[in-house]
This record gives sequence, structure tokens and C-alpha cells, in this order.
Amino acid sequence: MTDSTIRGEAHAALITAPGSGQGKSMVTAALARLHRNAGRRVRVFKHGPDYLDPMVQEVASGQPVYQLHPWMTGEAECRWRLAEAARDADLILVEGSMGLFDGDPSSADLAILAGLPALPVIDARGMAQTFGAVALGLASYHPELAVHDVIANRVGSPRHGEMLRGSLPPGVALLGAVPRHEALSVPDRHLGLVQAGELDDLDAQLDTAAEVLKEAGLDRLPARVSLSAEAPEPPPRLLEGVRIGVARDAAFAFLYRANLDLLAAMGAELRFFSPLADRELPGCDALWLPGGYPELHAARLAANAAMRSAIRAHRAADRPILAECGGLMASMEALVDGEGSEYAMLGLLPGTARMAGKLSALGLQSLATDTGELRGHTYHHSLLETPLTPAAHARRLAGSPGEPVYVEGRLVASYFHGYFPSAPALAAAIFRGEPLRFTPMGKE
Repeated sequence: MTDSTIRGEAHAALITAPGSGQGKSMVTAALARLHRNAGRRVRVFKHGPDYLDPMVQEVASGQPVYQLHPWMTGEAECRWRLAEAARDADLILVEGSMGLFDGDPSSADLAILAGLPALPVIDARGMAQTFGAVALGLASYHPELAVHDVIANRVGSPRHGEMLRGSLPPGVALLGAVPRHEALSVPDRHLGLVQAGELDDLDAQLDTAAEVLKEAGLDRLPARVSLSAEAPEPPPRLLEGVRIGVARDAAFAFLYRANLDLLAAMGAELRFFSPLADRELPGCDALWLPGGYPELHAARLAANAAMRSAIRAHRAADRPILAECGGLMASMEALVDGEGSEYAMLGLLPGTARMAGKLSALGLQSLATDTGELRGHTYHHSLLETPLTPAAHARRLAGSPGEPVYVEGRLVASYFHGYFPSAPALAAAIFRGEPLRFTPMGKE
């Protein structure tokens, strides 16, 4: 290995489950808070494209949370972020997505890539000896995946917990049996968990949840793991001196930390503002309207006439704008919320964003240009009604057309969420307002 190799060692595990809804998000958060309260430095990561779970995990751990995904963020970045964290952290937890082997690449693929043991959280409600069969299946399904322990969640009684312990196969131990407790529950809505900033007394809830896990015996640390990776080259300073106004509030909160880090590393000055509360933009050369929940705050957005005028003036001056998902919805002339009420939006693009009442699109996608291939995902419950012709389409992993991408002057808008480190030069070109040249994969 070269002098640029990063090496570290820490207790580590990928927290996973047989499927969604087993409670792994709150168990991960409670574990992070448990060990943080014990004086340990804890780092949490999230497998896959997710904005909401990391918000809770950041509150739980007191540390920034980054996404890891072998395809979206790249294998090298997965290894680097984990090795970098292991230099200082006592404990590293990676929250998986969906079920352990679901998706391609799956949470299991990340664990194998990084050399992490998987720690399944299994909802044991209505289950006895079958618990052991589920644990055996998860532990033996892939020969390269290590499963040393499992966690029984939502256990009915101490006797129930002992029954589950006795059902486990040789080589798999019960780390703890977690009882049903309201502290391990967080409300959700159509895109996932409620945002951490909207939860009252989240800190107190996490402290209570940590105590529940401690009493269940989950204060034992997972296995210690050695991690190493090559340090990445610093990105080129393609945004030196460019001021980017970034919308960030309850309506626009879907921001990858890695995206913000990259923009700053390329020389940009990030100036945050609230389209809900502020009446004017910060001084900026470019504007970023990220995803979020504009449909939940449509009345306040519509009532803030001063901010609408400021953003329209930015657009009229032909300054760059990137509008992603919720930002795209807010850029339309109108938004119809889930109750059927219609509200005036920014009017940067013709048409209406209308809540569909069901999932409209989900999955990993990429956008190919001569400047690079931007990888990311889509996940939304609204539909767009517009006369605009897309300049291009993103592409699903299977190769079929994905989200439309609209380019009007120096405004780029789509439901597609991009992970900027996958294509730094393309991200810089968007915020510099340079013409985008889509490759055949990305063309209409």
C-alpha cells in the first residue's frame, strides 16, 4: 500500500433486517446513543439513497452521517469513508436498507465489500422457534457474509426472549432481546420517517431508547474490524469564488452532506436560506432548490410573495438554478397538495405538480453527459403536468428511460436526485450555468 493509504480499526457492524419495517432504524439510533452516552465516539453511515434516516442518526450519534452505496457513491468511496471513520471512532454502525439481500447492490454486498459483520434486527412478534430458522437463513445464505449475532426486536416478555435465544443455531448468538417500547418508534409519512427537526424531544426519546437497549443487554460491542483504503484525490477547484444559495428548511431538507462537502471543496461559498421564512435571497451567483416536502408547506410558500419575487428575479437575470424533486415541484406555476388544494408556486416553469396519493417513481438512476455520468435516485409521490419537452431523461439501472430532465436556459430541473461526487465536473457545470451536452444514453 502507498503512503496515501488510510488505515483504522474500530468495532463495527452493518445493522440490517430480513425486510423493511423490522425496526432497524431506531435500533441503530438507540445503539448509537447508548454507546455515545457511554463515552464512546460513534460514527453512523447509511446504505443507499436516503435523506430521512440519516437525520435521526446524526442526532443520535452527534456526528455527521454519510451515505454508502457501491454503485451510487462508488466502491472506493465506501472503503475510504469507513477507513477514515475508523481512524478516530470507537464504534462504526452502518444502517442497511430494506432486507439484507434486497436490491443490487444490497446491504449484504456493502458488508462483504467493506469486511463488516452483519447484525440482523429481527421482529420477533408472533414468532417462537422460527426465529432461529430466520437467523440461520440470514447467516448461511452467502458464504462471504459474516453474521455472529442477531437482535430480537419487539419481544413480548423475558420468557419469550429466552425461547428465541434457545432457537438459535450454533455460531449465532442473541446480542439482546428488545421489548416493545414507545421510545423505539418514530412516526412516518409518505416519503419515510418524519424529519428529525420536526420531532419534539427527540434527544430525550433517544436517551430512553438507549436505556431500553442497555437493559436488554445490547451494550456489548460488536467485533473489531480493521479497515484500509486509498485516500481520494482532492477535487479540482471548478467553483472557485462561486456563491451558491442553498434552500434549507422544513420544506427543502433533502441534502446529502457529501454534495455540500464537494461544492465547498471545489471552491464554492454556500449560503443557506429558508424559502419559508426569509424574504430575500442571500447574495448568490447560483441557486439550489433541493428536494423535501413543499407539499406540506405549500400555503407558507405561496404566502411568501417576497421570496417568490426574489427567486423570479434571480431567474430573470439568467443565473443558474438547480431544482431537484421538491425543488422542481416548487418551480412550477402551481402545486396541488394531498387534500386537493392548489397553491401558487414560483412560476419558473409552466405547469402543475400534483400529489398522486401513491408512489410514482422509485429507484436508482443516472444522467449521462459529455462532462460525466451523475448517479443518484428518484423517489416521489407527485406527478408533473407540463407542456415542456424534456432535454433528456435519466436512465434506470436496467437501461430504460427514467426521470425527465428539463433545461430552460440556465435552469436545470428534474425529479432526479444527483449524488454530486459521482460527477464533480458536471455538478460544477450546472452551478456555473454552462451548457449541458447529453450523451445518447441521456438524450430524449
